[in-house]
Amino acid sequence: MKDPNKTPQTRQEQREQRLLSRRKQMTQHGKGLAQVYKDAVEKKAKQKP
Repeated sequence: MKDPNKTPQTRQEQREQRLLSRRKQMTQHGKGLAQVYKDAVEKKAKQKP
């Protein structure tokens, strides 16, 4: 049975919710690359006398 309190959504509203949920599931890009760069800079700094 459907919930009578819930208003039916238009296709556009359904699409927006679906896209929003997909965006939330995506990993944040670039974070790993920033960590690699940071590690490389720290390693380089430690090597200098």
